[in-house]
Amino acid sequence: MKGRHELESKLKGESLVRKGLLRRYDNREQIRIAPQLNIVKIGGHGIIDYGAPVVLPLVAEIGALSKQYQLLVVTGGGVRVRHILDIGLDLGMPTGVLAELAGKISEQNAIMLAVLLSKYNALRIHVADLLEITMLLAMDILPVIHGTPPYGLYEYPPAIGMIPPHRTDTGAFLMAEVLGAKNCILLKNVDGLYTEDPFKNPAAELIEDITAEELLEMDLEDLVLERKVIELLRDAHNVHEVKIVNGHNPGLLTKVLRGEKLGTIIRSV
Repeated sequence: MKGRHELESKLKGESLVRKGLLRRYDNREQIRIAPQLNIVKIGGHGIIDYGAPVVLPLVAEIGALSKQYQLLVVTGGGVRVRHILDIGLDLGMPTGVLAELAGKISEQNAIMLAVLLSKYNALRIHVADLLEITMLLAMDILPVIHGTPPYGLYEYPPAIGMIPPHRTDTGAFLMAEVLGAKNCILLKNVDGLYTEDPFKNPAAELIEDITAEELLEMDLEDLVLERKVIELLRDAHNVHEVKIVNGHNPGLLTKVLRGEKLGTIIRSV
């Protein structure tokens, strides 16, 4: 039997799964492409679906902030995602197909947000444009992108059920991680993460600060963000916390960008 054809490198002959090899590269410093960037995810279900009374004041606030801070606006899907998932689940669609269908909705919301923010020099961008982010920011452009990560038909099978686990919160987090962003802020329709759904139980307690491991150990029935974000946060290299803020209250996003502690902070450790 002939020997394997090899190219000289430090990884020559490696399976790329050997634990000793992986540890060799653990904690190695990574390039932070946009270390001053603030990822601001606008939820579809929590923000956009409420229409003009909620969206327009937020657009004005983000537009003003874009003159002072580096921002990347990331959009969620909302009610239309739930509608297409409802139909797809009823018809027995595979998880990957559900992910493919649902991903189109956050793109529609990105188009609408880009149009609303156009007077602030906004530009709707795509996944392939993320490596151009530093140039866009240098040109004083406010980039807007859909939040659905591009797994599509390759979506991971979920631990429970069939709903795709990587959705727009996860997409915003992964963008923050790969770009080495300063902040990953999720705008919702509640004041933060609660022990229960505050709309169903007004006595639910607000969790202001918690680690990802602590939150997973609580094993809450419901969460205001995707569970996958919490799981990924434990292994992140660049993003060490995710902030959840009420996007229905004008001025809160401004305060968070100024460094005030509001809503909920979920930390890696």
